[in-house]
Amino acid sequence: MALEKFDLWQKAGTFEGMNFKNFQLQFKNKLCLGFLFFATIIQHLVLAQSAKDVAVEVFVTTQIAPPKITLNWVNNSTTTGYRVAKKLPGQPWPAVNFWTSLPGSSSQFVDTNVSAGVIYEYHIERAASNYFGIGHVSAGIKLPEVHHRGKLILLIAENLADSLSFEIQRLKEDMEGDGWEVKKHVVLDTTRVPAVKNIIRSLYLADTVNTKSVFIIGHIAVPYSGNFAVDNHADHRGAWPADVFYADMDGVWTDISVNTTNGPARIHNIPGDGKYDQNTIVDAELEVGRLDLSRMPAFSQSEIQLTRNYLNKNHAYRKKEFTAIKRAVIDDNFGYFGEEAFASGAFRNFAALVGPQNVVQGDYLTSMANGQSYLWSYGCGGGSFTNVSGVASTNNFATSNLGGVFTMLFGSYFGDWDVPNNVLRAPLCQGKTLTNAWSGRPYWILHWMGLGYTMGHSTKLTQNNNRDYWANWGYRLIHMALMGDPTLRNDVVSPVSNVVAERNGFHVDLSWAASTQANVLGYNVYWKSRNQGKYTRLNDSLVTSLNFNHQCLPDSGIYQYMVRAMVLETTPSGSYYNMSEGVADTVFMPTSLSLLATASATLQPNSSTVNFNASARLGSDFLWEFGDDSTSLEQNPVHTYLTTGDYEPRVIVRNDCVSDTINLLVSITRITHVSHSSVSSQFKIFPNPSDGRFSITSNQNMHGARLEVSNSQGQNIFKKNLNEFRTEVNLSLYPKGIFGIQIVTKYGDRFLRKVILE
Repeated sequence: MALEKFDLWQKAGTFEGMNFKNFQLQFKNKLCLGFLFFATIIQHLVLAQSAKDVAVEVFVTTQIAPPKITLNWVNNSTTTGYRVAKKLPGQPWPAVNFWTSLPGSSSQFVDTNVSAGVIYEYHIERAASNYFGIGHVSAGIKLPEVHHRGKLILLIAENLADSLSFEIQRLKEDMEGDGWEVKKHVVLDTTRVPAVKNIIRSLYLADTVNTKSVFIIGHIAVPYSGNFAVDNHADHRGAWPADVFYADMDGVWTDISVNTTNGPARIHNIPGDGKYDQNTIVDAELEVGRLDLSRMPAFSQSEIQLTRNYLNKNHAYRKKEFTAIKRAVIDDNFGYFGEEAFASGAFRNFAALVGPQNVVQGDYLTSMANGQSYLWSYGCGGGSFTNVSGVASTNNFATSNLGGVFTMLFGSYFGDWDVPNNVLRAPLCQGKTLTNAWSGRPYWILHWMGLGYTMGHSTKLTQNNNRDYWANWGYRLIHMALMGDPTLRNDVVSPVSNVVAERNGFHVDLSWAASTQANVLGYNVYWKSRNQGKYTRLNDSLVTSLNFNHQCLPDSGIYQYMVRAMVLETTPSGSYYNMSEGVADTVFMPTSLSLLATASATLQPNSSTVNFNASARLGSDFLWEFGDDSTSLEQNPVHTYLTTGDYEPRVIVRNDCVSDTINLLVSITRITHVSHSSVSSQFKIFPNPSDGRFSITSNQNMHGARLEVSNSQGQNIFKKNLNEFRTEVNLSLYPKGIFGIQIVTKYGDRFLRKVILE
C-alpha cells in the first residue's frame, strides 16, 4: 500500500550507497542531483504528475463559538484515501489505529474537540495507486500574544562593528521591539571556532531557560564537520559548514576519527585539524542564523555596503515600510524525482503560510523581477556553487531587484555555502530578500510561521526533526543552516508612530499616533531602564486611547517607553493575537523619589511645650501625630502636652508617590501653665452627638484661642479663631463619623475632645 510505502521510504533516507542501475532521470539540459534510494523502493516507483502530488496542501479555517478547526486541502482525482492524525505540541503522534480515515474524495476534516488559545498539530496522509502525499499544519484559535520571546545573542564581526554601528543599534532596538532581550558581542577577526562557541555557551549558561537564538553578522569563524555529500557528488564528499555546532550546547563534538582528503582542501577533514567528525545533529538548543555577505565580488558593492543594504531592508520589513504580498512562487526543475519531489516541501509549507490559492508555479526570476512582491519563493534545479540550473545564478542576482522576502533554493554543491559568490548567499545581497535556506535534502519545516513563530524556530525545528514531520534524505545532518535573520516573522503589523514620552514631575505622559493597520484592537505599553535589556508591560488591559500615564518613577535615570499595536491575525493556519514591533521614546528622570526625610523634637525649657521640626527633600505633606490623640498638618508645629509622661510622636511625610514615617520619643516631666483654671472645666461642646451643628462655650472669654478639627485619618479639615464666650460650629457638610476637636488657648493650653456626627 502507498500508506506503508512512506515508512520504508523514510527509513531509506538515513542511508547512503544505493544502487542506481535501473533508475534514469528525465531532465534535459540540467545538472541533476545524485539520487539515494533503496533498490527495493525503486522497483515500485511509477512517476506521478509533479512534486505537488506528493504534498497535501493543508490550510485552516476556524470558528470561535463554539470552537471549531476545519482542515481544508487541495484534492487530487487520483487519491484513494486520506488519514488524519492530531496531537498537542511536544507529544508523540498517536498510534496509527487512532488516526481518522477519510475517503479519497475528501477535501476537509472538521475538528470540534478544540479550545481557543491552544495549538494543535495535524498530520495528513494521501494515498494513491502510484504515489504517496503528506501534509502538516499547526492550527489554533485566538492564540495569545507573545510579549517576551527570550534572549538573543547578537554576534558582530569586528570588521563591521564600527562602520555599521548605527544600523546594528537600530537592529537591536527593532529586535527588542519584538520582545527580544539582545546580548550583543563583537567578535575579533582572529577568534577561532571553539572560542566563538565559548562566547555563545557562556551567555547561554547564564540563562539557559530564556536564551533562545543567535544571529551572526559577518564572516565569523565557520565550523566544519563530517564526511558526507548530501548532494551525492563524489568530489563533494568531506566536511561541510556546520553552523548547527553553534546551536548545540551540550552535544559531544570530536576531531579524532574522520580522515579524508577527498575534494578541495577546504572540505578535507583529518584528525586534529579543527574540523569535527560528526555527520548528524544530536540536538540544537538554539536557533542560529547567519548574515555573511563577504567574498561576493559578483556584486559591485563592498561587504560593508551589502550588509548595510540588508539591515536597511530588514528594518523596512519589520516596520512595514513595504508590504509583502502574501503569495508564493515555485520554480521546480526537478519534478517528482523518484518520490523525493524536492519542491513538495514548498507546496506543503506555503499552503499554511499564504494559502494554496496564492501559490503559483512560475519562473523564479521573472516572477519577482523589478520588485514584484512575493512573501515566499522556492527554486530547485541542478546546481553548482554559483548556479541553480533553470532558476538563477549569482550573476543573475547581482543584476536583479527581486521582490521576494523569504526564499529557499536547492541544487547540487551550493548548500555548502562558505565559498566566494555562493548562490545560497547571493539573494540576500539584492532586492527585498531576507532569508534563504537549502531546502530539498531535507525539506524544511516552516508551517509554524503561520502562527507567528520565527524563522529561527523553523530552523531549529528542521535541524531537530526526528521524523516527527515529513523527512527525507538529509534529515538530522549537520549541513542545515539559515542564511539571514532568525528573528523574522511571516506576518507584520504596522507600528505606531510619533511616540512622545514627557516627564511631568515624577510621572511620565506618553502619547503616540495610531497604527495604520486595519482592525487594531488596542495598544500595549512597555518600559525599561536604559540598563535593562527586557521591557516590562505597564497596562493590565489593552489601551484603546492614544495616550498613557505612568505614575511615580521610583529612581533617577534614563527610561525607555515603547508602544505596540495589536490585531487578531487570521492566517491559513488559524488566528492569533499579533503585535507590531514597538516604537520607543526616551525620558530622563533627574532625581529619585527618595524623600530623605528627617525629624526632631525639642522640649522648651521648664515646660511641656515641644518644638517639632521635619524636613524632606521631596516632601509635600506632613502629618504629625503627637501621641496624645492630637495631630497637626504643619511642617514644624509647636505642641503642648497636658500631662506628664513618655510620648511617642511621629511624623508621616508624603508626596503624591511615596511616604516615609519617622518615630520620635518625648518625655514630659512638668506641665506648662498649670496655674490656670482647670482646662476640662473651661470649655463645653453640645449637643454631642449632633448633625454637625454644635456650640462651644466657655466660662471665660475665648479671645486668642483657636479651634482645630481633624478627621479620623488625623487630617486637619477645619480651623477657626475664637473670640467670645460662645461659638457656633457647622460641620454638616462633612461625612458622618468621629472627629477630633482641639482648642488651643493663647497660653498654649489644649482642650481635647471627640465629637460624633450622625
